[in-house]
Formats: sequence, structure tokens, C-alpha cells
Amino acid sequence: MRLRCAVLDDFQNVSTEVADWSPLADDVEVVPFTTHFPDEDALATALAEFDIVVTLRERVPFPASLIARLPRLRLLIASGMRNSVIDYAAAEAHGVTVCGTASSSTPPVELTWALLLGLARGIVEESNGLRSGGPWQQTVGADLHGRRLGVLGLGKIGSRVAQVGLAFGMHVSAWSQNLTKEYADEVGVHLAASKEDLLAESDFVSVHLALSDRTRGLLGPAEIALLKPTAYLINTSRAAIVDQDALLGALREGRIAGAGVDVFDVEPLPADHPMRSAPRLLATPHLGYVSRANYATYYGQAVEDIRAYLAGSPVRRLP
Repeated sequence: MRLRCAVLDDFQNVSTEVADWSPLADDVEVVPFTTHFPDEDALATALAEFDIVVTLRERVPFPASLIARLPRLRLLIASGMRNSVIDYAAAEAHGVTVCGTASSSTPPVELTWALLLGLARGIVEESNGLRSGGPWQQTVGADLHGRRLGVLGLGKIGSRVAQVGLAFGMHVSAWSQNLTKEYADEVGVHLAASKEDLLAESDFVSVHLALSDRTRGLLGPAEIALLKPTAYLINTSRAAIVDQDALLGALREGRIAGAGVDVFDVEPLPADHPMRSAPRLLATPHLGYVSRANYATYYGQAVEDIRAYLAGSPVRRLP
């Protein structure tokens, strides 16, 4: 009898297209789910008959309460090698092996710049106007060359975002709680004296921090109030780092020029969520890591993880 493998949140229905699952055909039945399960009860019901689950990034929490409700689950695969929403102790207690995959930081870097450039040059508004017979030229673009880019977090993604900014001829500053002048100098950027100074001085601010107790709510009402009225805020990191109500207020009242957001407090966004109708907002549905090459890695290595598990030698185990 073949094992059953669920692939969660395969919104584009490409998991079996971008990777070769045929080596598992004799042993595993693969079932992609193209819609998101809204809560634990729905997940527990849908996954009750599955032995293997493949989940993308940190979209679906696997707390102890859910793992306890999945008696057949034996292998949980998460894309990437870090996942903060899986209860590893509970998985071990229930005999569930957890494995990961490689993940490229290139797609979120590219999406960050897509959002930033789209905002700066009014791409969506101008394109919609051109296609609908609207006014010929509606916006005046914001310049990048000579302006200041503030990067919150100078890790793998933040440092590459900073380097692109330098290539555009921008002045680039960075700040995080543990960032040193030596590393900032190595990347070629200015170490801001404080978070507050970075926010107040930057024309564009891009968030590239991991979510933790220290970064949750890092940009609240007081911090967002420091931004220039001509500044743009980009968040492709984690929604909880930026106070959503404070950001919505700044957008509605025109206290900042705009925001580019790829992450939200509830995903997928409900139809009536205020972020869907906020002015001055360029928003994408959490596309940061969504690229064909990355998906080929995620699902291709998921197949490898399953084959290794079936052979009795699991690879890329988490945590």
C-alpha cells in the first residue's frame, strides 16, 4: 500500500510540474492542495489520512496540538532550512521526522526592488491608465540616484538589496541591533547611528530582519512617524515587524509617500481586509520566495527527502 503525501499551498498547481516525482511513483501518492486551509480544524481533517506533508516556508504552523491530531504523519518537509512555526519537540515525541530543503535568497531581493521601483515610478498606476485610456502621464517619478536607502537588517538578503542600491548610485545606510561598523564597511554601506536616525534620514526604507521577540513591532507608530512625507517603506520580510495599523494610518493620511508590502498579518488576505484597499500601497500576495528556480529546488529536494526517508537515512533534518 502506497504512502500518501500532501503538498500544501500549491496555489499555482506547479509542484508536480517543476520537479520530477516519478522516482516515488511506486511508493507514494502525491496530492497537491491548491487552496489554503484556514485553521487547525480544517488542516487536521484534510491531513488525517496522509503519511507525509510538504509545507512551504512558514505559511502553515504545525504546533503540538495539530501534530497530535495527525496519527498517520511520519515525515514533515518544510522548504528552507529554518522554520519557526513547527513544534520540533512535539514532532519528535510523535515519531515525526522533520526535513528541510535549500532555498535561494535571490527571489526576495529581486521582488524588493520590483516593489521599490514600481512605487518610485508609479508603474501600476501609469500602466493601468495607459491600458484603460486614462490620462497620458499621471505621476512624477521619485529619483533613486543620489537618494538615501535605509536597510533594516544586513544579512543575506539585506546586504544584496544594499548592493543594488549602491549600483543605482544611492547612498545606503543600514541598521540592526547587532550590526557592526566593520561588517557595514565590508558591504560598503554607512552604519546608521540608530534605528531612529535611519528612519528619519532615508528616502526609501527596506525591512530585512528575521522575526523574533526583539523585532516584533519594531516599527510602531512612533517609528513610522519619523519617516519623511516623501519616503517609501518596503516590507518583504515579516508582517509583524511593522505595526500594520500604524502603517495603514500613515498611508491613509498621506504621511508617507507610499509602501510596498509582500507580507500580511493574515494570509491569504480576507476579501474585506483593509490592506486590499489602502491608498499609496503596492502589495503582492507573499511572492518573496516564489520563483520557478526556487520552486524547482523546494520540490526537487522534497522528493530527495522522501526517498532518503524511505531508505532509512533521512537528509537535511530540522532543526
